[in-house]
Amino acid sequence: MTTDKDKANAEIVPEAGSEELHAHADGEVVEEELVGGSRVRRKGIYLLPNALTTASLFSGFYAIVSAANGAFENAAIAIFVSMILDGLDGRVARMTNTQSKFGEEYDSLADMVAFGVAPGLVAFFWSLNGLNQVGWAVTFIYVAGAALRLARFNTQIGSVDKKFFVGLPSPAAAACVAGLVWCFHGVEPSAWLTGLTLLVVGGTGVLMVSNVLYRSFKDLDLRGRVPFAAILVVVLAFVVVALDPGTVLFSGFLVYALSGPVRSLLRKMRRAPGAQS
Repeated sequence: MTTDKDKANAEIVPEAGSEELHAHADGEVVEEELVGGSRVRRKGIYLLPNALTTASLFSGFYAIVSAANGAFENAAIAIFVSMILDGLDGRVARMTNTQSKFGEEYDSLADMVAFGVAPGLVAFFWSLNGLNQVGWAVTFIYVAGAALRLARFNTQIGSVDKKFFVGLPSPAAAACVAGLVWCFHGVEPSAWLTGLTLLVVGGTGVLMVSNVLYRSFKDLDLRGRVPFAAILVVVLAFVVVALDPGTVLFSGFLVYALSGPVRSLLRKMRRAPGAQS
């Protein structure tokens, strides 16, 4: 729906061969949109979805600061808060018809901080900083994996099956790392815990850039009617999470991270007999 304010901020774009987007002295954001068959320029950004993205970015930044100060439980929780806010901004933009190219780019950069840099540094400050070069090398594998995963996702929009993600989604990878820290933050440092951290951080970093397929659950119909018992399952899920959030969330997202390789292995095993015959 086009409002009077949108019309006031719209400007017809000249035909091909003329000057492209004009530079604005006030630094205002200008985007092109197709309206009624004509390309128009619109000034400004949408506040609500970008405010949610900013909140997600702040939560990721807060996780880094908390980890640097030794508050690892707060850091892990902040990453999960970022996940919730990241899930909201896109849905709010679609519900209010306020999607924009600026919002997409801003969301991707915020995700890099919240689900790439923040989980990597939280794990490093918590357990991996005592391993010298090995610790920061594994941390970098995770951070680089998140960056590459986000870049590939942005280039594959509209060209892959929406039912699946190619590679482990960065929020799920961040949840595995944050869940690990939240679950074991009170445990005394030990060799097995450091080894587990290396495995989770390095493994999720590699899975993000792999070609393993993961269910996106975007094909679930959340608007249709369901049996009454379904709401009881939702209530039970909330109760279970409330009993021990760190352990439940870590276990749940770890199972999701492992589901991709397991499903891929099972598909290969099913094809093998057919290939031999």
